[in-house]
Amino acid sequence: MPSVTHEALVELFKNRPTLAAEMLHDALGHPVPTFTEARVESSDFTEIVPSDRRADVVVVLLVGEQQRPAMAIVVEVQLGVDPDKPYVWPVYVTQTRARHRCPTGLLVVTIDAAMARWSARPIDTGHPGWTLTPLVLGPHGVPVVTDAEQAKAAPEVAVLSAMAHGQSEAAEAIGEAFFAAAAGLDEERRAVYGDLVLSSLNAAARRRLEAMMKSGYQFQSEFARSYVAKGRQEGILEAKAHDVLAVLEARGLEVPVEVRAHVLASTDLDELDRWIRRAVIISDARDLLATTGS
Repeated sequence: MPSVTHEALVELFKNRPTLAAEMLHDALGHPVPTFTEARVESSDFTEIVPSDRRADVVVVLLVGEQQRPAMAIVVEVQLGVDPDKPYVWPVYVTQTRARHRCPTGLLVVTIDAAMARWSARPIDTGHPGWTLTPLVLGPHGVPVVTDAEQAKAAPEVAVLSAMAHGQSEAAEAIGEAFFAAAAGLDEERRAVYGDLVLSSLNAAARRRLEAMMKSGYQFQSEFARSYVAKGRQEGILEAKAHDVLAVLEARGLEVPVEVRAHVLASTDLDELDRWIRRAVIISDARDLLATTGS
C-alpha cells in the first residue's frame, strides 16, 4: 500500500496540473514549451504492461485552440529504492509519447536527498544512443516558501515546501506563510493541505503554530482522518530510522544506498532501536543489518 507521504505528493501534482511544468522549469531549469493548459491524463499502461503498472501522474501540456499536445510529463513519486523502476520508467515514457504523440519527459519527485541521487542515475536501455536520464526534483530543488503571497499564488508549492523542508529551521516560517494564505482555498483543499503542512513540520514549529491558532489542532480532512493513525506510526518509525542514519553519519561512516533504503523501509520499532544501538559500535555501515548482536 502506498504511504501517506507518497499519496500526498501525488495529490499535489494532480490538484495543480501546472505543478510538474513549474518544477521542471523553475526548479530544474529544464525547457518547457509555451502552453495554454495543463491536463492530467490517464496514467494506466495496460496495453503493454500488467494492470498494476501505472505511473503516479501523467500531465499533458496543451497549446492553441486545437489543444494540441506540446509536451507530456510522467511524474513518479519515489521514496525508496525499487529495482523495477529502471525497467518500467522507459516504458512509461515511450508509451506516453506514443499515446499523445509529443515529446515526453520523466520527472521523479522525492523528499529524500539519497533517493534523489539514486533516482537520477542514467538508465541504459541497451539500445545504442538511448539512455534515459530521469529529471529529479529532490529536496534541494524544492523552493522554500516563506512568503504568504507566494503561498497564496501556488498553494501546492507551499505544501511541497513544507514536506521537503519541514524539519529545517525554516519550518515555522513555511507554516506561517501557508496558513496566512489558506483562507483563499476551498474548504476541502484547506483541510487536506493544512493537515499535510502541520504533519510535515518539526515538533517545535508545529507547537508554535498550533498555539497561534489558539487551540489544539484537530485533523480536519477526510484524507487525514483516514490516515492519521497510520501517519503517526509512520512518523515515529521515520524519526527512529533517521536517528539510525544520523548516528552512522555523525561517526563518519559511509551509508550505502541499499542500507539507507532498508533502514527507511523498516516498520519494526524494536528493530530500529536495535539498529540505533548497533550504529554506535560498528565500524562499517554494512554491518548494521547483521542478525547477530544488539
